[in-house]
Amino acid sequence: MIPPPGSVIVADWHRCKESKEYFNKILRKKKRKNFGLLESPVMPPHLTVDTVHYKVFISGKSGVGKSALAARLAGLNIPIMHHETTGIETTVVYWPVKLRESGRVLFFRLQFWDCGENALRRFDHLLPSCKEQVDAVLFLFSFTDRTSFDDLSNQIVKWNESSYGCVVKVVIGTKFDLFMHCDVAQRDVRKFQERWRIPVLRTGGDIADGLGDVAPILNCLVESLWQQDCTAAGGGCQHTQQETATLF
Repeated sequence: MIPPPGSVIVADWHRCKESKEYFNKILRKKKRKNFGLLESPVMPPHLTVDTVHYKVFISGKSGVGKSALAARLAGLNIPIMHHETTGIETTVVYWPVKLRESGRVLFFRLQFWDCGENALRRFDHLLPSCKEQVDAVLFLFSFTDRTSFDDLSNQIVKWNESSYGCVVKVVIGTKFDLFMHCDVAQRDVRKFQERWRIPVLRTGGDIADGLGDVAPILNCLVESLWQQDCTAAGGGCQHTQQETATLF
């Protein structure tokens, strides 16, 4: 079950003064740092930080903005021209949060997996690789492409029928800023949410607005992931890939 926003983590913690010491570690000159697969935020010696790792697959039709979303969440430059992703691309995002109940600070390491639709059709081994040990899936549709919205139900059913275990599911509508060309009505989105009980978030625009632009999506995602782990662990909240370390 998706927890109510702000019930597990402190909402808008990135706006609080006490969070700056943590968020500054994912920033460089007020812009997001680009973390490689083996890189991580470096904290002062006196701070002990727990880092939890999650794998997130981005699903959707070609052209809905999967690569653009991954770039936006990582604070990277959003591609101007659309190019079909030829294989699997991964993007690492670090996001610090404060748990509401305990006041404990965690670094979430989210590794987003993006694969082009045509590549998935041509090579049978790509989709199983993307689904292996996956923790969450983001289902994308474009507000300017009705067929991408209508295809969501088929995608969700396939994931519900899979043998990959329980995964967090979130739907994101892209190109929300292009309301003049919108093919998906708000009433359709509400009906979808009522049927599937899956949160539908919105994003759009070519220019990212710093942390505030990505916070709603990342907070919803990490809150759902942490809640799922707590439920699976009977309240213990121990992720199978959790790493506890003092970063310095």
